[in-house]
Amino acid sequence: MTDELLMIAVKHGELEKASELFDRYHKRLYNFFVKITFDRELGHDLTQNVFLRMIRYRGTYKEDKQFKAWIYQLARNIYADHFRRNKMMYSDYTGVEDLKNKIAAVDEVMVQDEKEKLLYISLFKLAPEQREILILTRFQQMKYEEVAQILDCSVANVKVKVHRAIKQLREKYFELEKI
Repeated sequence: MTDELLMIAVKHGELEKASELFDRYHKRLYNFFVKITFDRELGHDLTQNVFLRMIRYRGTYKEDKQFKAWIYQLARNIYADHFRRNKMMYSDYTGVEDLKNKIAAVDEVMVQDEKEKLLYISLFKLAPEQREILILTRFQQMKYEEVAQILDCSVANVKVKVHRAIKQLREKYFELEKI
């Protein structure tokens, strides 16, 4: 059964079908949140919130829309809500202690070698929008067409954003490599 058919069933009251969608998407969404926040516990919380919101707002699912785009749009909204509620945590000025904690999280969560560590620290230093688009296209391996649906923009616009984000990531990476 496709994701879309499962979601249509959930929309029409067959809530047990939501468990199949959870099984298919919870790891991907968790990885998305961990890479964007560098926080495992927060990643679990935000992932759970996605599925709670999926159930709560199941009536808003449009049957002609791709489920993957819809669920990632929910995830983006949940992250944005969290970001707004905790704005002080994510100000433009990142305190030294906070940065040290994030770097420790990078070490603990996802790093296998020194170059990869520099990559993740560089990723953390990007603007949230740039980090998000790279996570979707490179780590979640979504096609530009899928990302365009999630971001509600054109494929050309996604390509431009990815290009700019990669350029910024490269600059941040080489700055760190010099240190």
